[in-house]
Amino acid sequence: MGKLTAMHVKNAKPGRHLDEHGLYLLVKPSGAKSWVLRVQFAGRRRDFGLGSAHLVSLQEAREKARETQKAVKAGLDPAFERKKALRMIPTFREAAEQYHQTVKASWKNGKHADQWLTTLEKYAFPIIGKARVDHIDAPKIQSVLVPIWLITPETARRVRQRITSVLDFAHGQGWRETEAPRHAVDSLLKRFKQPKRGPGFAAIPYADVPPLMDNLRNGEPTSGRLALRFLILTAARSGEVRGATWAEIDFKKAQWNIPATRMKAGEPHCVPLAPEALEVLHLARQFADGKPDRPLFAGMKKGQQISDATMAKALKLAGGEGYTVHGMRSAFRDWVAEKTSFPGDWAEAALAHTLPNRVEAAYRRTKFVEQRRELMEAWAEYLKGAASVGRSVST
Repeated sequence: MGKLTAMHVKNAKPGRHLDEHGLYLLVKPSGAKSWVLRVQFAGRRRDFGLGSAHLVSLQEAREKARETQKAVKAGLDPAFERKKALRMIPTFREAAEQYHQTVKASWKNGKHADQWLTTLEKYAFPIIGKARVDHIDAPKIQSVLVPIWLITPETARRVRQRITSVLDFAHGQGWRETEAPRHAVDSLLKRFKQPKRGPGFAAIPYADVPPLMDNLRNGEPTSGRLALRFLILTAARSGEVRGATWAEIDFKKAQWNIPATRMKAGEPHCVPLAPEALEVLHLARQFADGKPDRPLFAGMKKGQQISDATMAKALKLAGGEGYTVHGMRSAFRDWVAEKTSFPGDWAEAALAHTLPNRVEAAYRRTKFVEQRRELMEAWAEYLKGAASVGRSVST
C-alpha cells in the first residue's frame, strides 16, 4: 500500500511526494500536478512522466508505474517503447474530436456541446489541426490566437481555453510530455496590445484562478484580500461586494441576501455561500465593529467600504496583474461552460443576469437557489485545486 491517498494528492503542496516503488507526485509552484516514476535502467536512474494528476488518478498512476516497471524488468527501454508509441500519437484535430466525444455526454447544454467543436473548426483546425498533438507549443497556439486576439478578445479567450483542454487531455493520455503551456502563451500574448475595451473584458483564464486563490489564502488577511476572495467565491460584482453589509448575511442558512436597491437589474438576489465563503466572513469580523449596517469589508476609515482600487491592488499582488476584478465573473462563467455539466441557466442565475427575452423572463421566475448551492460549492472546491468536483467534467 502506498504512502499517498486521494486526499493527500488533492491537498499536496509544491514539491516531490513519494508514494511507492519510485512513484512520485510532482507539484509545481503553479499548482500543476503530475506523476513521475523513477527507475534504474541499464545502470542509470531515469524519470518517466505518467501524466497529469488532474487527469490520471492515484490508482491509475500506480497501474502505469507497475506496467513501466514490468517493462524495465523484461529488459525493455521505456523511452524506446514510448518512441514507438509516438507513431500512434494523433493530430490536434483528432485529439480534440476524441476529447469532445469523451466529455460531451456529460454536458446537458447540447448547443454548447455543438459550439465547442465548431469554434475549434473555425479558428484552430485550419492552422494546427494537422499538427501532431505533442508538437503543439506556445508559438503555434499564438499563431491561432493573435488574429482574433486583437479583434474579438472574448472569442480568443474561449479558443485558448478549448485548446488548453485538448492539450491537457492529450497529456493525460500520454500523447504529450507536458500539459498546455499556459504561462508561455500568456507571455507571448502580452506583446500584442488589445484594443481598449470595458473593464469586463480583462478576464483571467479560469485555470489560473486556483493558484491566485492560493496566494490570497496565504497572504495576510487584509480587507482587500478577503473581499477579493469573497468576490471570486460568490461570482459577484465588485460593487455588490464592496457595498455588502453584515445585515445581508444569513449565517444560519449560509446565504447572502442582496436587496434590489443594490442590484444592477433592480431585483433582490440570493447568493448561497460555500463553506470557504463563510470562513472568509469570519476572518473579516476582525476588522468589523459588529454593527449590522457596517460593510463586510471595512475601508481605512471607520464605517467606510473599501474602494475598487484596494481590490485591484490585492488582485495585482496575488499574481493577477493585467486582469480586472470584474473579469473574475467571466472566469466563473467559462469554467461552468467548459469544465462542468451544470446547466447554463444556473450559471446565469448565479451571475444575476437577466434574460434578454422579456416573455421568457416573465414566465421563468425560479432563481435556482438550492441548485446554485451545489454549483457554488463545486466552484469553491475547484478553486482549492480539486481534481474532480460536483458535476465537473475535468479540471
